[in-house]
Amino acid sequence: MFPRVSYILKTEPSEYSYEDLEREGRTVWNGVKNPLAQRHISSMKPGELCFIYHTGKIKAVVGLARVVSEAYLDRDGFWVVDVEPAGRLKRQVSLATLKGEPAFAQSPLVRMPRLSVIPLNEDQSMIIWELSQSS
Repeated sequence: MFPRVSYILKTEPSEYSYEDLEREGRTVWNGVKNPLAQRHISSMKPGELCFIYHTGKIKAVVGLARVVSEAYLDRDGFWVVDVEPAGRLKRQVSLATLKGEPAFAQSPLVRMPRLSVIPLNEDQSMIIWELSQSS
């Protein structure tokens, strides 16, 4: 079954990886300061799913996380949410693969590579899911 995934959350795995999220079981998704990314975080709702994307050398979608809190302000005044792991993808989906998909031509994932929180439409979400499930 295809899960509707609303966002991509980008992280440098040497700083915080999907494995870290699995080990901890829950974390505050913080450190996001870009105003546009902050706007995306502020609109997240409990139960929404997010793809976790590793930046750096990997440049691939690697897992799913579930938003488990309303958005709230941290002590520095930035929007954050709590997330928990929702499963590893069967297969990682690389940025190079997504760049080849017409549905991503205008996506901030391709056009704004430094943006760390990226909204997905239903088609984009389905493409990543289907690519992640193929052998």
